[in-house]
Amino acid sequence: KGHIEAPTPVNGLTRTNKARVFYYDPSYVVPSAINAPNGQIIGQAGQRINPLDYVVMSKHLVFFDGNDPEQVSMAISLMKRYEGRVKPILTAGKPLELTRNWKQQVYFDQGGSLVKRFGIKQVPALVSQDNKRLRIDELEVK
Repeated sequence: KGHIEAPTPVNGLTRTNKARVFYYDPSYVVPSAINAPNGQIIGQAGQRINPLDYVVMSKHLVFFDGNDPEQVSMAISLMKRYEGRVKPILTAGKPLELTRNWKQQVYFDQGGSLVKRFGIKQVPALVSQDNKRLRIDELEVK
């Protein structure tokens, strides 16, 4: 139960000491042909596909350390600024406690899979769609 309430913090992250902005291209290359159930080919081997050509990211993602009160405050202010169109994702802290307090689902980046994929090194960080790529802002807490 203790691990569910307070999962193992994501290793290798620091509190943002110098803000930076960078981009992530979610495109991938299809390794082998993808067939629909009816046999129609929907993806050719070697074809480059960007999911953002087909879907729009409906919410921003904010990654933050729930053990740092200033980062928690920043996450709250971002949720207000974007009128709730933010998915809060902890890299340390107690997601169930925040979910109960905020009456909103708070996620946890188990094993740091998302921060590793996006190349995030510092938190808090905000991920937003910018045309066909993702903009990542590592935000300095003041």
